[in-house]
Amino acid sequence: MDFIQNFPFFSILLSLGSGVLTSIMSKRVARLWNTLILVVITVMSAVLFIYMLEMQKPYTFMMGHFPAPWGNEIRAGVLEAGMALFFCMIMLLSLIGGQEHLNQEVEDTKINLYYIMVNLLLSSLLALIYTNDLFTAYVFVEINTISACGLIMITQSGRTIEAATRYMIMASLGSGLLLMGLCVLYDITGHLLMSNMKESIAYVYAQGTYNIPLIASIGMVVVGLAIKSALYPFHTWLPDAYGYSTVSSAAILSSLVSKGYIFLLIKIFFRVVGFEIIVNTKIVNILFVFGLLGMIMGSVNAILENDIRRMIAFSSVAQIGYIYMGFGLGTTMGIVASIFHILSHASTKSLLFVAGAGLTDASGGSKKFADLTGSGFRNPMAGIAFTIGACSMVGIPLFSGFISKMQFAEAAVQNSLQKMLPTLICLAISTVLNAIYFMKTVIRIYTPAGKMVKKTQAGEATMIGIREHTLYNAALVFMILLNVVLGCCSQPIVDWITDGLAMFG
Repeated sequence: MDFIQNFPFFSILLSLGSGVLTSIMSKRVARLWNTLILVVITVMSAVLFIYMLEMQKPYTFMMGHFPAPWGNEIRAGVLEAGMALFFCMIMLLSLIGGQEHLNQEVEDTKINLYYIMVNLLLSSLLALIYTNDLFTAYVFVEINTISACGLIMITQSGRTIEAATRYMIMASLGSGLLLMGLCVLYDITGHLLMSNMKESIAYVYAQGTYNIPLIASIGMVVVGLAIKSALYPFHTWLPDAYGYSTVSSAAILSSLVSKGYIFLLIKIFFRVVGFEIIVNTKIVNILFVFGLLGMIMGSVNAILENDIRRMIAFSSVAQIGYIYMGFGLGTTMGIVASIFHILSHASTKSLLFVAGAGLTDASGGSKKFADLTGSGFRNPMAGIAFTIGACSMVGIPLFSGFISKMQFAEAAVQNSLQKMLPTLICLAISTVLNAIYFMKTVIRIYTPAGKMVKKTQAGEATMIGIREHTLYNAALVFMILLNVVLGCCSQPIVDWITDGLAMFG
């Protein structure tokens, strides 16, 4: 076995161990250590990704060299390695972009606790990407939930505690359904390793025995992960969680946490149950309907918001709807479009949250639209970054959002008429709604403040100007570049996703 094949295990273990060490570090050392660990894991993920592109076939890594059913397995392929690299890059940029706000909003004595949660979250995301064992996946789903809750409530204000409580209630409901579904699957198959479960499920489904318990268990797993990833109408925890947490937390939660659950769901579709069986059970039709509802209702709620952070949060509900709508198409092309949208949404939403923080700083700390007037002039870098993120979300060419919507449209056109028309209609409506609330915000931040009433304390504070922050601006620049690369160099990325999905089962 090549030494590089150990990198997935090293990445998970390094982030877990880093969380333990961070607990005894000071604020400054914890920040530097966390940044170093993230860079190291990112480099390892990049090396593994290049290695897998050359190898062009997946491999499994037996933990402790014990075979199933006693042992545990890590499985890595092109898709897993690329997703791990992307997740690490987004987390690193989100932490750098929100560093100043973290120092302002979190007590010095709790900064190291924040980085404990970050390390646990990273380890859980990497484990969800690489694990080939469903029980291990469930354990890290819970670690992911607890660490995400810690990121939400680290400021310990009334709003964040309420948001964390609501998040835990919904997450616990989702976890309960997931666990019950996995228990039934284990009872039917007698296995926990994904490849072994797939063989047993294929046999049971072909024989026609236990079909009702099988469909029920798959339904519980799908609904559980849909709740945890905030599919409409299970999104009620999301606006407060994203809207009132720290900037880095909002960027990480919106970009990565829900995507980790969705990636696990894709693994269950292809590697546990088999996508043909998923389509035959008609579960994808339910996901299709709720995905379309999420696309529309998330955008409607965003239009009604008067707070920029909550508006961006409600936009995430719409974008999660896009992903599940792609699942609902029931085709490989629809799944490819959804995976590309995971990348597009993660890169764009982290950009919007970090850029939005710069605009609110330039507006006396106010997140209300009235006080954001002219903030694009007072913080030019944040204004440019937010505008680019908004253009991507609307679907302007050259940016990643345009490619996502084009991929969904192509997948819909190649589908049946019953799904093609609703998909194209909802894509058009959602795009118009996206344009309404994002372009409204762009116009607001570039409207000269002299034309508006600016006698409030926040308005007066904006006239003072803000200090340029090198790390903050650098993070925005890299996020913009990432978005443009996804938009202008999309074909190799789509090919990578397609090839990775082909070897995913």
